[in-house]
Amino acid sequence: MKGANIYVIGAVCHDSSHCSRGRALVLCRRCLKCFPSLSTDAACKNRPLDLIFIIDSSRSVRPEEFEKVKIFLSKMIDTLDVGEGTTRVAVMNYASTVKIEFPLRTYFDKASMKEAVSHIEPLSAGTMTGLAIQTAIDEVFTEEMGTRPATFNIPKVVIVVTDGRPQDQVQDVAEKARTAGIEIYAIGVDRADMQSLRIMASEPLDKHVFYVETYGVIEKLTSQFRDTFCAVNVCALGAHDCEQICVSNSGSYLCDCYEGYALNPDKRTCSAVDTCAPGRHDCDQICMRNNGSYVCDCYEGYTLNSDRKTCSPMDMCAPGRHDCAQVCLNNDGSYSCDCYEGYTLNADKKTCSAVDMCEPGRHDCEQVCVRDDLSYTCDCYQGYTLNPDKKTCSSKSRLLFCIPPYPPQLSTCIEVES
Repeated sequence: MKGANIYVIGAVCHDSSHCSRGRALVLCRRCLKCFPSLSTDAACKNRPLDLIFIIDSSRSVRPEEFEKVKIFLSKMIDTLDVGEGTTRVAVMNYASTVKIEFPLRTYFDKASMKEAVSHIEPLSAGTMTGLAIQTAIDEVFTEEMGTRPATFNIPKVVIVVTDGRPQDQVQDVAEKARTAGIEIYAIGVDRADMQSLRIMASEPLDKHVFYVETYGVIEKLTSQFRDTFCAVNVCALGAHDCEQICVSNSGSYLCDCYEGYALNPDKRTCSAVDTCAPGRHDCDQICMRNNGSYVCDCYEGYTLNSDRKTCSPMDMCAPGRHDCAQVCLNNDGSYSCDCYEGYTLNADKKTCSAVDMCEPGRHDCEQVCVRDDLSYTCDCYQGYTLNPDKKTCSSKSRLLFCIPPYPPQLSTCIEVES
């Protein structure tokens, strides 16, 4: 059908605006009456892409023309279904050198992208188009820079905007890009070399090569690209069997699951993920499943830190946390009891009893040990005196003093210590 974009899954949409439905899904720009509840925008949604704009900012592009290129980029971004799970966008700027303005992983909303585009500045002389495409292959279309894995089946697309003849070789690098599954659209402006555009673009050339006479009309291409990137939004039509989330994908769809669930091998239904399985959580000690997610906890004697992940030992000897009668000792998340000097820990490991300091082996008194509160003092037997060391004893010597006459009578004498 000439002049119409038709997207059909299992049915026929005729130019006469008659639609055959049955169990099929049909979307035609001329047959939206098949789905009266849907607008064109809702049913024809931009399919997910990993898209790179490569813009020429060599000296031949005047400042006011470069501003029009940035307007074109902003309008293109407006037509895209931008998001982390939908279309990701990168922008590269080149002349004699190449600059990655932002990769695919940087922005997932239109406002941030357009703000970044507004600050792009032109580079310098030179038109190294081949180098720019090679840089896109080697440095931007990588998972580290935000490109999704091949298993996601997301198309990789490049749109090159240039107004001159490449000053390097583009044929081999363009072929390398196509071999890698990268689709290239070439937009030539004013003095652009059409032969070079055709060499770098993907087949069919009439769908991938565009030419405009001036930068002033380049933004008119946005509607053509919008139609090109349009795909049936199967999820919006409700014709899917996903249990939880439907993601439109190039006229088809993929199923996905809510956070905390994983897609089953049937690629349609979902099962709750064991969020506490090794490698799925970052809890320091205990992981507890919680409604499709998890929360962290700690072993007895530890407390959860403010990061809600790691644990620190509790002060088990804080008032009210222990039952020690005298001394509490912290011990790696637990505690043990001890006693003051002069006391001993009872069999219950909590209470204390005073020690008999005069028990054999507990003192160093030579003769007599006298308990004194929680300590002791030494003394001596009658007839002995305590030495200066306060431990040992010496026998006492005695003198006899008598009253004359002499020789004295014992009755006139008294005995005194020497």
